[in-house]
Amino acid sequence: MQVASIFQDHMVLQRERPIPVWGKAGAGEQVEVRIARKKAVAVAGPDGCWQAWLPAIKAGGPFELKVRAGRAKALFQDVWVGEVWIGSGQSNMAMVVSGCLDAACETAAANDPGIRMITVSRVALMARQETVGGQWTVCSPDTVPNFSAAGYYFARELRQKLGVAVGVINSSWGGTLAEAWTSREGLQGDPSLKHYADKLDRFLGPDGEEERAAAKKAGDLWASSIPQDPGNEGVKKGWHLAATPDGDWKTMDLPTGWQTVGHDFSGIFWFRRELTIPAEWAGQDLELHVGACDKQDFTYFNGEFLGSLGMADRADAWSVPRVYTVPGRFVKAGRNVAAVRVFSNIYQGGMIGPAADMWAAPAGAERAMRRSLAGVWRYRVETNFGKITTAPPVITYGDGNANTPTVLFNSMIAPLLPYAIRGFIWYQGESNAGRPAEYRTLFPAMIRDWRRVWGREDLSFYFVQLANYMAGKEKPTESDWAQLREAQRFTLSVVPRTGMAVIIDIGEAGDIHPRNKQDVGRRLAACALAFDYGKPEFVGASPLPRAARACGGSVTVRFHHAASGLKVRGEKLTGFALAGEDRMFYWAEAAIDGPDAVVVSSAAVPDPRWVRYAWADNPVCNLYGGTDLPASPFETALAGGAW
Repeated sequence: MQVASIFQDHMVLQRERPIPVWGKAGAGEQVEVRIARKKAVAVAGPDGCWQAWLPAIKAGGPFELKVRAGRAKALFQDVWVGEVWIGSGQSNMAMVVSGCLDAACETAAANDPGIRMITVSRVALMARQETVGGQWTVCSPDTVPNFSAAGYYFARELRQKLGVAVGVINSSWGGTLAEAWTSREGLQGDPSLKHYADKLDRFLGPDGEEERAAAKKAGDLWASSIPQDPGNEGVKKGWHLAATPDGDWKTMDLPTGWQTVGHDFSGIFWFRRELTIPAEWAGQDLELHVGACDKQDFTYFNGEFLGSLGMADRADAWSVPRVYTVPGRFVKAGRNVAAVRVFSNIYQGGMIGPAADMWAAPAGAERAMRRSLAGVWRYRVETNFGKITTAPPVITYGDGNANTPTVLFNSMIAPLLPYAIRGFIWYQGESNAGRPAEYRTLFPAMIRDWRRVWGREDLSFYFVQLANYMAGKEKPTESDWAQLREAQRFTLSVVPRTGMAVIIDIGEAGDIHPRNKQDVGRRLAACALAFDYGKPEFVGASPLPRAARACGGSVTVRFHHAASGLKVRGEKLTGFALAGEDRMFYWAEAAIDGPDAVVVSSAAVPDPRWVRYAWADNPVCNLYGGTDLPASPFETALAGGAW
């Protein structure tokens, strides 16, 4: 007798809804499931599959879940009943607490056994899977560093407000496309998306040999264009040695990405910092925390190599804070030197912290003894690769490629079915930003698809709108990221029981992965608290445009969800632009007019036909609602005067 792999010790089951438990046994065998004085019985079918439905249970625990089939037994302990959510998407959902803002303080305070998370193992297989890897883990300072940060802060907010256990199933994978998370039936169900299934069949079938060869050639060409580490020239020059003079090296305030502070290229940087070790530390093992290093580090102490972590070791290495032990024999009183070689061959690079994860202290010492390593370091460039930003092409469809349409649904969503849940939280869209118009169809189709396979149209689905990112622009301009945000906003109007966490105010120009995941979690939780848990004091939506009317050369935009009234952060309202019929946009003057309206005008646009707000990769904007949630970016037409 087997029970589905998602059922484990320390799991959380959904309260106040029937709970399915399933697995395999001998054909015709009776299976009995018990928990908290509740009982369910099922009979295995001819294929051995069985599924029992426990009646709804109120929140509580710890319980034991017992499963019996004949002489075979399974026992799951420390089981709680509370709220269960699935968190999914790409790297901003996968990003762990240890790589985010205030990681050290948050980790030390994360001692709540009422929060549990399972991180589903990343598997990309075309065949629909029945099992998942990963373990249900109880929140503690030892475990939370590896929790999805967005998922954890969402769960923490619910836990604090609801007082029940909260479980998050983290099924996410960096750099992935929405079509990979959608089932074949979901893609085929929309005529405009059916081409994904058709292309998949053609590519993997007997007629796809030529296309497979072309895809491999394109992938090989891309891989060859990405620089590889040419070898550690810095070590040959002694840059890792404490005795090497570095007075002519430049200085950089760390943590930061080097492109953020003006080095607009990928490459290899060396960073050095002196540590004055007190006499009582001499000879003791030292904990050296240098923060996350994007993409690979080579870390030294007084010339001794301590270790390295790179993308070949783990896909999220760019965001994992490095922690090394310096043997006591290398630790001396007085001057010591830490040196870090950072290799990044695409996108951003650097020692990116966070600052709280950059420190040194004797192993096991109290927090008060830690010496911060954040601040000024000396640096030198070993290699300049130039600006490397090209995204990899699809190398080949099929097993192993996480961006194959349907593959992540088959491998990382289907095995969770039909686990009882309250709903979903989702942070994705960056990888689909090159096709924002299609996302208007694809994203709603994926949401409907997930609800269909769970057999519940009432499952809530809350998602994060893309943050501000990349360099700012002086003049209004077109933006794929702005269009993707608009597609996300559009989803609210076409799919019921959805909510959007707007984070246009907490992104980072030089990093696609905002480190402030606390506000991401809080804003997602605000949606759930308002719309699922009947908490009227929490308004879970940012201000959204509901009507716009042109009159006398100005435009009045009215908003939903203004709560106690719109407000401006700063002296002057910014972020609005107007255009006439030619769709040439110009910055506009804007002012709040009453609790829910903004009046917009521009001398350059006497007859406005279009209005935009926060329409850029990284817009300057400052309109908020009464609950301090930022207004959503948007564009709308004014043809005929009214929208």
